[in-house]
Amino acid sequence: MTRVTGIGGVFIKAKAPEVLQNWYKTHLGIDVQVWGGTFFKWVDSEGKPYAGSTAWMVGKGENFAPSESSFMVNYRVADLNQLLSALRAEGCNVLDETDESEFGKFGWFMDPEGNKVELWEPPVGE
Repeated sequence: MTRVTGIGGVFIKAKAPEVLQNWYKTHLGIDVQVWGGTFFKWVDSEGKPYAGSTAWMVGKGENFAPSESSFMVNYRVADLNQLLSALRAEGCNVLDETDESEFGKFGWFMDPEGNKVELWEPPVGE
């Protein structure tokens, strides 16, 4: 079974999101959009674009609960339901909630350090 196929996103919790967004924009040149983040388009070793992107966002982190961490990583997966079942069978702390929308399928688990981890199965063709 294929498990993680890439990083779908990195999310940072900030006390003052707009201040931190502007800091990253100013000092690292990240093109922070109105929604608080950006998408980095994937390219191959020759710099040619191909399907896929990685989200990056600074926000208040309301969706990080029950984790108290200041970050959450989103991993791309090939088959969300199959992986969640495997993680449960392996004794991992898989959260009951899942979500499905036009953006794909999402599920979550807590790692042994108490970090909430997001799994994302993108829509077909992405």
